[in-house]
Amino acid sequence: MYSRPRRLRRTQIIRNLVSEMKLDKDMFIYPYFVVPGKGVKEPIGAMPGISHFSLDELVEDVKAGLNFGVNKILLFGVGNEKTEDASSAFSWKSIVVEALKLLKDNFGEELFIATDVCVCAYTTHGHCGLLKDGYIDNDLSLEVISKMALAHGRAGADMVAPSDMMDGRVGAIRKVLDGNNLTETGIMSYSVKYASAYYGPFREAADSSPGEGDRKSYQMDFRNSGEALREAELDEEEGADILMVKPALAYLDIIKEIKQITNLPVACYNVSGEYSMVKAAAEAGFVDEKEIVLENMHAFSRAGADIIISYHTRDILEKGWI
Repeated sequence: MYSRPRRLRRTQIIRNLVSEMKLDKDMFIYPYFVVPGKGVKEPIGAMPGISHFSLDELVEDVKAGLNFGVNKILLFGVGNEKTEDASSAFSWKSIVVEALKLLKDNFGEELFIATDVCVCAYTTHGHCGLLKDGYIDNDLSLEVISKMALAHGRAGADMVAPSDMMDGRVGAIRKVLDGNNLTETGIMSYSVKYASAYYGPFREAADSSPGEGDRKSYQMDFRNSGEALREAELDEEEGADILMVKPALAYLDIIKEIKQITNLPVACYNVSGEYSMVKAAAEAGFVDEKEIVLENMHAFSRAGADIIISYHTRDILEKGWI
């Protein structure tokens, strides 16, 4: 017997030496939910270990995370005024704009900040675009989404992350940013965002459930993969710097397919439902949390993800899991 693959599995040192991929702390982005007020650090019931933070508490938590290498974050705003036209989304007084200015004043280039760009948390109806005659008006929505991205860019966002899934939004945002001398502000596009049941806990965290209907007319049909390639190619053509797949765990095949057609970095979003299921199973004693989290993270990387957005990030880095 000349071939014995087990020779390369004999000890942990050998397995580490020949592993085909390795996780690195620099791959991870940690999401935050920021709310108005002071002294607020309120646990989110559907997402154990994740909280809403007011600005003062956010600064303290970010400072603590930096000690463990949590130096890349994704900001979501919660609690601003909800209107039909989502005007608070691009207000200079929006909670995300305030958070950006405060975090940049405190941490400067030590902290990389991406911001979610979507109006679902700022509209009375909870949809990701503006309604006209009961239907999402794509081009009207682009105007608001672009204004929101511009407000974030001016406030200091390193990267904006449009998650609305409107057609043409990457190009519209790039045009507005460049036209306002924000050529260095990057775009991490939610290029492939499926209409998924895995978002359930996030709806509580972001207070963004649609009042009527669903989001299947703009988020993608989970039965489709060819459509995902088309969406990714369009976003790359329009000027995206990073392409994202969301959710991650049930879409490893999509991550791999996107990676094969682009030279851009590929991100995946390990979403709230994926996170909360692991937490619930671990709390019940059904699984070993560390082992299953690391298995999932390695699966994302193995599929081709260069960047992992995950609510597990803090545990992974603070507890020294990698």
